[in-house]
Amino acid sequence: MQYEIIESRFLGTPEFAKTSLEAIHTSHHQVVGVVTVADKASGRGQKIHQSPVKIYAEENNIPVFQPEKLRDPEFLEELRKLDADVFVVVAFRMMPKVLFEMPKIGTFNLHASLLPDYRGAAPINYAVINGEEKSGATTFFINEKIDEGNILLQQEMEILPDENAGSLHDRLMEMGSGLVVKTLDGLAENAIEEKPQPQVEHPKNAYKIFKEDTRINWEQSSKTVHQFILGMSPYPAAFTTLKIENEEKGLKIFGGKFELADHGKSAGTLEISKNEFKIYTQDGMYYPLELQLEGKKRMMVKDFLNGFRNFDGIALS
Repeated sequence: MQYEIIESRFLGTPEFAKTSLEAIHTSHHQVVGVVTVADKASGRGQKIHQSPVKIYAEENNIPVFQPEKLRDPEFLEELRKLDADVFVVVAFRMMPKVLFEMPKIGTFNLHASLLPDYRGAAPINYAVINGEEKSGATTFFINEKIDEGNILLQQEMEILPDENAGSLHDRLMEMGSGLVVKTLDGLAENAIEEKPQPQVEHPKNAYKIFKEDTRINWEQSSKTVHQFILGMSPYPAAFTTLKIENEEKGLKIFGGKFELADHGKSAGTLEISKNEFKIYTQDGMYYPLELQLEGKKRMMVKDFLNGFRNFDGIALS
């Protein structure tokens, strides 16, 4: 039995969504329409940018919908006319009940965690920040509560040593696209038994990350600092503040290494020279290896240090 599919996407992790769309389109299932974010102007010159999902859909002659409001009556009527059996949602915004209840089978979402843990906007980041040994992906039917619907399928993935959020994102993107197609196959064959999410007293959360949430706390352990930096890399990027000759500048750190030592120094003390850049933590030292000073390009630490003639006036703010 073959089902027609509407694939829904949104700005946030557009490449993540596009990979699932491509997987469905190249399977035996039919994509009858795509819902994605409106085109937006960004960058220098305010050039109009389209999401990867829209670009892929138009290249493959799939109808594209870009509503400003998901409750718009005209938009909803256009979706009803498509008569899709199921809606597939990957990295989309919250949907009104009138939309997710529209298809015959229902609307399912791909979430980049092993639910019920890491519900929320940043599951990949927090899995790395918390030093988890495994992550995974879940498909589940959407209901009125965020990421709490009945589970359809789950698949685990090992988190590699010193893996950052960007690497895990890319691996989950590929695995998740396959899980979406498996879910469609199972629904088409009526071979999936949906199950309520396990009741966990204190599930791990993955709240949306704001700018101030990305500041590094050097008073924590070296391992905690290291995982935090990996979990924020490459986006939104962990940062600290340097004081350079009485001028404060943000410094993003994308990766590094740490060493445990009983040093007797205050956490947050910076030692910098032409050959070394280290910051003392609660129980050791952290050595940034890839960083970006405010107003400069991202670079390796050697190139960063070569950009200074005098290190006397540099300290952590």
